[in-house]
Amino acid sequence: MTATSAAGEVVSPTRPEPVTLHQAFWVWLRIAMLSFGGPAGQIAVMHRILVDEKRWIGEQRFLHALNYCMLLPGPEAQQLATYIGWLMHRTRGGIVAGVLFVLPGAVAIMALSWIYVLYGRIGAVSALFFGLKAAVLAVVLQAVVRIGSRALRSGPARLLAAAAFVLIFFVGAPFPAIILGAGLIGWGSTRRGSTAFRGGGHGGAKDNVVADADTLLGEALPDHARPSWRETLRTALVWLALWLVPVAALVGALGPGNVFSRIATFFSTMATVTFGGAYAVLAYVAQQAVQGYHWLGPKEMLDGLGMAETTPGPLIMVLQFVGFLGAYRDAGGLSPLLAGTLGGLLATWVTFVPCFLWIFLGAPFIERLRGNVAVAGALSAITAAVVGVVLNLAIWFALHTLFRATMPLSFGPIRFDAPVLHSIDPAALALALGAAYAIFRMRAGVITTLLGTSLAGLALHATGTIG
Repeated sequence: MTATSAAGEVVSPTRPEPVTLHQAFWVWLRIAMLSFGGPAGQIAVMHRILVDEKRWIGEQRFLHALNYCMLLPGPEAQQLATYIGWLMHRTRGGIVAGVLFVLPGAVAIMALSWIYVLYGRIGAVSALFFGLKAAVLAVVLQAVVRIGSRALRSGPARLLAAAAFVLIFFVGAPFPAIILGAGLIGWGSTRRGSTAFRGGGHGGAKDNVVADADTLLGEALPDHARPSWRETLRTALVWLALWLVPVAALVGALGPGNVFSRIATFFSTMATVTFGGAYAVLAYVAQQAVQGYHWLGPKEMLDGLGMAETTPGPLIMVLQFVGFLGAYRDAGGLSPLLAGTLGGLLATWVTFVPCFLWIFLGAPFIERLRGNVAVAGALSAITAAVVGVVLNLAIWFALHTLFRATMPLSFGPIRFDAPVLHSIDPAALALALGAAYAIFRMRAGVITTLLGTSLAGLALHATGTIG
């Protein structure tokens, strides 16, 4: 980015002064407290503060880091914060940025989980969550439109999205297999010279691009991006131990059938397959946690997503709520609240510790890569497939939000749930349509819409329309 003097001469801006980790702490905390509205909104907040306002990192370097984080399993916004924190202040900086990004949401979801199990059956609280569920459906539909408008720019991309939807909704194909297959299709076709899958960043082009050379980090490769093989091995061993030793200890001490062992192993698996962001992976979580482990019901899954939408931090923090309810309902010899708290914290630990492993192990090598076309093609194809997966999630939510009953249908390998039409809930339908109108026509924000439908739910309860 450049400035113009009074004489009309182009003048390079002064690069920002070095920032201590203590100074960076307060900036990362500010970002964490403002990180509402899903990954797109969270990345926009980081871009505004770190690139435009602070000029700690330039536009191209920011997008380069983002592209790597989008290829990883897990929440890309939290991993992007960890990546930039690592760039600035080594491992300590990455830990500070990554932990602060998660902490406010983790505290908020835990508090809401307690309220949910203690007071959720009280009419007013139940009505509030009733309103949240209706809005969540509109929010997920918005995600389908937003991701689709960016990802489905070619016939093959649209075909891939349709195939992903059919495979997961009608055939029940595993989510990881769909993502892996899409990535291989994009990578292979791009290597053969096809332009069907073109990678892209978040958002559009800007008039005033902050050049890397004019920022605190500059263009140079930092010294800690050149680790020795011993340093790389030590990093891998430390973070693998932090992640997997507690899992192995729980399975060994309690047995594989214990609820804590299942939470640890299930969410550890999730940490390796959560490509495509929170919306995409929630369909897989619902499939396993709701239908497989029976930790919670479909409507409770919607309640958890509503909590995650209205609190700061990654949307995938809803997994803490899932772990909380799973342990709360299978507490063994512990009090249910203690078991739920431990289950929620365990789910959070095994979900986010791997994120630090992916960054600290891979970022030094990714910093040396610039514009790998085949990798960009794989990313674009994965994003296209995610559109179909998120559409599946939207339909799943609609079935369990708008209808009081569904029935399973089966035709050979095709199996799916169909709505019982006469069981439609008029109040839920009205709130969902109102939320959709607010988001798509009035351009209302996610938080505004969620708060509006929650208040509408309370109003319906006060008038006796809902129980």
